Amino acid sequence: MDARNIVITGASSGIGAALALRLTADGHRVTLAARRQAELTAVAKRAGSNAVAVVTDVTRRSDVERLCVRAVEAFGSIDVWINNAGRGLTRSVMELEDEELDDMMAVNLKSALYGMQAVVPHFILRGRGHVINVSSMLSRVPAATYRSAYNAAKAALNALTANLRVDLAVQHPGIQVSLVIPGLVTTGFQQHARRGSPPLPPAVAREAQTPEEVAERIADLIEHPVAEIYTNPQHHAQVLRYFQNVGAFEREGGARRRESV
Repeated sequence: MDARNIVITGASSGIGAALALRLTADGHRVTLAARRQAELTAVAKRAGSNAVAVVTDVTRRSDVERLCVRAVEAFGSIDVWINNAGRGLTRSVMELEDEELDDMMAVNLKSALYGMQAVVPHFILRGRGHVINVSSMLSRVPAATYRSAYNAAKAALNALTANLRVDLAVQHPGIQVSLVIPGLVTTGFQQHARRGSPPLPPAVAREAQTPEEVAERIADLIEHPVAEIYTNPQHHAQVLRYFQNVGAFEREGGARRRESV
């Protein structure tokens, strides 16, 4: 396994922190980005000498461009860029306010766009590279409608990822573009979501993966690039069932809600 130079956003906790530890344990070099300096520095310290921390607000294009420069300065080049930063919001479609929707798009979509636009020119010059965008199962199936704006932003991220993959495939086949689709993960995402989070049904909570399990799947994706992965193998079949009969999912969901009242 060749050591790679990898950038990870949203690296101060959760999936990003677990990924930093997993990848440095394999000998990779990582540039870690997040807003929270103390937490980010702590993760970099745990990851060891092959990790550098760059405090970054990924909703600012200039910060993301600076992150790209700092990563190249630290390790000479970038092989993999992982857009992992994200944040949730508890609001139904009819409750959404302009500022809330704008915030979800900035954190979950535009941050990844800035990352792609910063690093892909570097990859083109080198003739190779790998962009990995972390999405959500909720971008495919409306299983938690109170996350409406988050779900919409991640669905848009799916589209940008696929379009970039197609754009690069012919002229730059050495550049891989992958989408990672986790389901529920035992991180602080629920607690840190804007406007809080409702309690999870026990059956849903039991399906949750750990950040380390998701990091393991992403580490394998780096070694064996494919277009997209579901970190929970069961979810691919669930998504196929949804798209085979979209209306049935909504009817079943409505029935469950009526039974719970």
